[in-house]
Amino acid sequence: MDLQALRQERRKWLTWKNIIPYQEAIAALPDYSHTEVILGDKVEIAIDDLDAAQERQIKETALLMKPWRKGPFQINSLFIDSEWQSQIKYNLLEPHFDLKDKVVGDIGCNNGYYLFRMLSQEPAKLIGFDPSAIYYSQFQFINHFVKSEIVYELLGVEHVAFYEHKFDTLFCLGVLYHRSDPVAMLKSLFKGLNKGGELILDTFMIDGEEEICLTPRDRYSKIPNIYFVPTVPALINWCHRAGFESVEVLEIMKTEVNEQRKTEWIDTQSLEDFLDPDDPEKTVEGYPAPKRVYIKALNAS
Repeated sequence: MDLQALRQERRKWLTWKNIIPYQEAIAALPDYSHTEVILGDKVEIAIDDLDAAQERQIKETALLMKPWRKGPFQINSLFIDSEWQSQIKYNLLEPHFDLKDKVVGDIGCNNGYYLFRMLSQEPAKLIGFDPSAIYYSQFQFINHFVKSEIVYELLGVEHVAFYEHKFDTLFCLGVLYHRSDPVAMLKSLFKGLNKGGELILDTFMIDGEEEICLTPRDRYSKIPNIYFVPTVPALINWCHRAGFESVEVLEIMKTEVNEQRKTEWIDTQSLEDFLDPDDPEKTVEGYPAPKRVYIKALNAS
């Protein structure tokens, strides 16, 4: 697979009519040399000597790029209150990984919130994969202030196995259920890891001890491209079929409205609109309400 040719082709996405305004707005931002980055629950950027016109320019640029799904971020007084309170997931997972001096990839990285948080662990290299020109533009906007060396690839999980090097740790959060062949996706992730490398993954799940999965007819929680929602035993079997030798369940957690909710930064529906108003234990389609399983899988071969 010629990844370089693919990169060149996808860079053209940044010239699409709906993306050009984002790119122009980012290019118009001045260089802020006196900045402090604080990597806590929110990725916080403090800029010295910011005048009112500059604050307005930053806010207008951020608003232009809605919807902001992952976050939160704060730039001086501007708080980007993302749909997902992504710190909940990151803080849940952080005790289970050590990225010091490792080559790390985040598959489906969105705007890079998790990648920015990972900077505090001082990995050797951070690479994000996401084929979205909008999310890439959001990443560029935040990184304009952070000035990190994170590499953002407009590539997908199907390209990981063919990447120029392998990874010590791969994150794949909230992607598996979007793929019509989950075992093939897991195989691609397995092939992208060094021997002894680990995958940290989360996906929708249903309760049960049987090795089965839910296959929504049309939508699940109003999401059209959800193909399979497995029980934990079924997910573990998928991982074994993909080549992973050991699979550790880190956590099982129901998605609550304190984690995913509508804010002024998305202008669309969110979790409360996806659940049955008469029974929040079910989706509007009548399926079990969203619950996630978090796992760590090891490439020991």
